[in-house]
Order: sequence, then structure tokens, then C-alpha cells
Amino acid sequence: MAKFVMWGSYCENALEKRSPYREAHLKGLTEQKEKGLLTALGPTTDNTKVFGTYEADSEATIRQLVESDPYWINGIWTEYSIYEWNQVF
Repeated sequence: MAKFVMWGSYCENALEKRSPYREAHLKGLTEQKEKGLLTALGPTTDNTKVFGTYEADSEATIRQLVESDPYWINGIWTEYSIYEWNQVF
């Protein structure tokens, strides 16, 4: 399995705007973690960026996970990029 890093951005006032979608968002992340796809995910301390690490067969798989997340669908995440990652340590 290849490793990937996802960097994204949050909308303004994300902490307030995410409330209606947070439970579904966390449920989906838990399912991804249980399947071994998601290894870590969280915001920067200023809540402007999101960072995640994944293990999957392709970048397309990660794009599908991100774009089906309630935060993406509802504009809480406003943009993202995915990079294949060569974990050295």
C-alpha cells in the first residue's frame, strides 16, 4: 500500500459552521481508520488547515474519501491537495 499526505484548508469560522456535520464526519473517519486507510488526521492549531495521512492503493482512493466527507460536501474544507509520501522514519 502506498502512503499519502493530504493538506487542505478550512472555511472561515469553521468551528461554528462544522457543528451540523461533525458527528457524520467523525463517524466516517472512524470507519476509515478501522479499515486501515486513515492513519492520522487533524487541524492545525489555528484551525485554518487540515492535515491527514493515509495508506491506500491509489491517490484516487484518497480523493474519493476526501470528497465524500461531510466537511468537503458542505464547504467546511474548501480546498485540498494530495501527495504520495515516502515515509523514511
